[in-house]
Order: sequence, then structure tokens, then C-alpha cells
Amino acid sequence: MIFSVDKLQKFTQEVFLKMGCSPEHAQQATQVLLSADLRGIDSHGVARLIGYVRLWEAERVNAQPDIKIVHETPSTATIDGDRGLGLVIAPYAMKIAIEKAKVAGTGWVAIKNSNHYGIAGYHSMMALEHDMMGISMTNASALVAPTFSQERMLGTNPIAVACPTNEEPPFVADFSTTTAANGKLEILQRKEEEAPIGWVQTKEGHPTEDAGILKKGGALLPLGSDRVHSSHKGYCLGSIVDIFSAVLSGANYGPWVPPFPSYVPLPENPVGEGVGHFVGAMRVDAFRPAEDYKNHMDNWIRRFRNSTPVEGQKKVLIPGDPERESEKLRRKEGIPLLEPVVKDLQSLADKFNLEF
Repeated sequence: MIFSVDKLQKFTQEVFLKMGCSPEHAQQATQVLLSADLRGIDSHGVARLIGYVRLWEAERVNAQPDIKIVHETPSTATIDGDRGLGLVIAPYAMKIAIEKAKVAGTGWVAIKNSNHYGIAGYHSMMALEHDMMGISMTNASALVAPTFSQERMLGTNPIAVACPTNEEPPFVADFSTTTAANGKLEILQRKEEEAPIGWVQTKEGHPTEDAGILKKGGALLPLGSDRVHSSHKGYCLGSIVDIFSAVLSGANYGPWVPPFPSYVPLPENPVGEGVGHFVGAMRVDAFRPAEDYKNHMDNWIRRFRNSTPVEGQKKVLIPGDPERESEKLRRKEGIPLLEPVVKDLQSLADKFNLEF
């Protein structure tokens, strides 16, 4: 089922307003969600809207947070998100990072007491229009078993890096530190399809194709799937995100990170406050003249794009290419939604007496 961007934007914003968000926050949260759908990251778009509403109903999300800086230096800051929407808190933090980078060359902000913040790429891309490189990462509830572990200890813990260019489209790498993001499992469940081997394991640590295995005590696997295929590297990446996002900010880390589904109980004996994020901005002219850098970035992209593809492939992609092509197509033709997502949105329309 195809829906126009305008329709989904208007409806999503109305839902956030019904939750009690300010018009500014409702607009910001909507922009982050729709950016995921436009870029083809369907697991983190309006499909998540009902989850945010349920968190708000469970009083785990504060629709009117008092976001504030609790620690600061000329180039760094730590923010307390007051249990607000991560969709609002992370852009707020990134703006601070950008302003600090304008003065100090780089700006880094750690965030605690937040919630799920949408796609990591949105926040890192905010730096691009300022001729800055952007970095964004977040921890998440423990669904991932470290290498050799049966126990779930880490989240999907994504990392996003955005690099400005001159004539070429920007370089945007946005990826989870697991073999597959949890959202992809959710999509497979909606389609009633199996998961590829290497994505998940049973609660005993055995490979499985069951896309619903997390509900049975199973776990996602780190990037690499198993030790033979270097899952220890994915484990290391996920750990780095957890430490930067939470140990540094004062948020919960490891198995104490609050879950996104509102029906899942909060972990006992929390070690911090809420979910943690980490964002940064770096002025490229703090390292070399911006035009020199951007011209060479164009050259880098062209050389990689023109490398010889393997048999059966048309071309070599640059990080950000698939998402950019998706956005171009979906702005023109609309955003496709699976039937279960449409039903969820219709239930929200009924709940809040809105049209959908």
C-alpha cells in the first residue's frame, strides 16, 4: 500500500501533538521518522510510531521534556534528555555539537536519559550543510549475544558517519553493529518469512532461521555472525558504541538499557538514566581547506564508484547510494507500507480520533 509523504507527515505530526508534544517537537520527531521511510529504512519509520505512543502511555516517554546541559567544556557537553523522545533529543544535541565545532573545530555531545532516536544517519547528516563531518551512535536494549555468549548483553548499537562533498552526493554510512538490525527481523515476521542463517541464535546459542526467536529467548548476533567470520569485531564495535553512548554520559549500558517495547519490563537495578546517545561534528577546515577536502572527497567517490564490479553486479555502490536512490523514488511515487503497519496506524487514528 502506497502513501504520499505529505499524508504520512501530516498524520504522524498529529499523533505526536495528541501525545502532548509541542508543535516544534512534533515536527522534529516526524521529520526524523519520515526520513527513515524515505531512505528505505522501513523498520525505523512510521512503523515505529505505535511503539512511541505505547511508551508514552506507559509513562516511559515524557512528551514535554526539559532538555538541559548538565556538564560542558568549550568542545564537549553532556545532556540530560528528561525521558523525552530521542527523535527530539538527538537533533537538539547535534545542534549543540555543530555550534561547538564552529568555535572549537570539533564538538562532541553525550546524551543520557533519552529513548529510541530513530535512524542514526539523520543526526550525522545534520552536519553536512555546515561543511562538517557528522558522527552519531546510540545504544539500545540488549538483544545481542557477544561472541561465545548465550546471554544477551548489547543492543544493535548503530553507528553513522556523514562526510560532505562538492559535486558528488555525500558519503553516508549508517549501519548497526549486528549482522542484521532488529527491525529487519520485525519486517520478516510481518511477512511471515524466515531469517537467513547467521542473523540470530537460539537461547542455547545454536544457529536458527526462526525470525521470531527473540521472543523465545534467542539473540541477535554481532556483525560477522560467528567467531570464524569475525563476530568479535562486531562485538567490539557494539561495545564501543555502548561505552561512548552510556558509560560516558551516565545512561544505562549493557543489559540495563530500557527496552523499546512498552510491555517488556524495565531491567532491575538500573546503572544509569534511560537510553544513551553520542553525537559529534568536525569542521573539515579545522584539518585542511574545505574546498580541497571536498574536491578530494569527490575524487575518492568517483574512483570507488568506477572500480570494476564482480560478475553479475552492475556497479560498485558508495555508502549512502541505496538510501539516496530510495528517497528520490519515494518522494515522487510515495512510501510503501506493509499491511500490519497500516493497521497499526489506523488503530492510532481511531485512538486519537484522527483521519488516516
